[in-house]
Amino acid sequence: MKTKIALGFTVISVIWGSTWLAIKVGLDSVPPFYGAAIRFTVALVVLALLILARRESVPLTRQAIWLYVSLAFLSFGVPYALVYWSEQYIASGLASVLFSAFPFVVAVESHLFLPDERLNVFKITGISLGFIGVLTIFWSDISMGMSGVWGMIAVLLSTLLQGTSLVIVKRVNKSISPTVLSFGGMAFGVVVLYAIALTFEDFSRVSLDTRGVLSILYLATFGTVVTFVIYYWLLKHVEAVYLSLVSFVTPVLALILGALFLDEIFSSRAILGAGFILLGIIISNGRDFLNLIKRTPQVPS
Repeated sequence: MKTKIALGFTVISVIWGSTWLAIKVGLDSVPPFYGAAIRFTVALVVLALLILARRESVPLTRQAIWLYVSLAFLSFGVPYALVYWSEQYIASGLASVLFSAFPFVVAVESHLFLPDERLNVFKITGISLGFIGVLTIFWSDISMGMSGVWGMIAVLLSTLLQGTSLVIVKRVNKSISPTVLSFGGMAFGVVVLYAIALTFEDFSRVSLDTRGVLSILYLATFGTVVTFVIYYWLLKHVEAVYLSLVSFVTPVLALILGALFLDEIFSSRAILGAGFILLGIIISNGRDFLNLIKRTPQVPS
């Protein structure tokens, strides 16, 4: 079991660390909004097969549909449109680092809307360091022009929306399985993405060459479905604090992959800002880490 847990953590860290590179590569063949829409169309088919294989039902109550629609706009639709669009103007590694502010957004909104998840000195310190890191990155890359600045703002806005979505799900959802919830949200989200694509992009620019097809297939199957299934399996077997380390590992891998395969170069200030953000992620979980150190983790057999 320990080996399976370690392998699962490694797999989701590597895949999520590489999805930023895959998005960047795919943009050479498919415009951003169509790229995100086609990715989730393929993922929907895979999820539908999983639901059928497990014989799960898809609830269509008023609350369930409300959750699907909220996920469509706050998780799968607009946020991914923003991420894909942003990578036209900023490096994939930089986008990943900025998105790693996600735990800070969740921490603040959980404090405001979830009574059992209040801020503590560790989280406040971590959020402060993350904020300093974001400002440092903006200050270092302001010379890239307004398109780069808007690209960075788009990633942060995506982070804000997805953090809000997570808090809503934690507050409202009590019975819908993660697979079904993702399927429902993705189904509505694809509609949002195609609507955005049809409004702002020319379909004739879609070139499903080898790079484009491989990028979409990788992002849909591995970057969406595989990681999703493994993540929720891990959540049943280990404490959530362990999974929070993914937020630290993913941007580091994205930075390395961007430098190796796309020759992405970062200024010293951008690297310093990334360091502040990653340090903030570790410190914000400080209390949980200290609690873990005090006892031996129990791994189910």
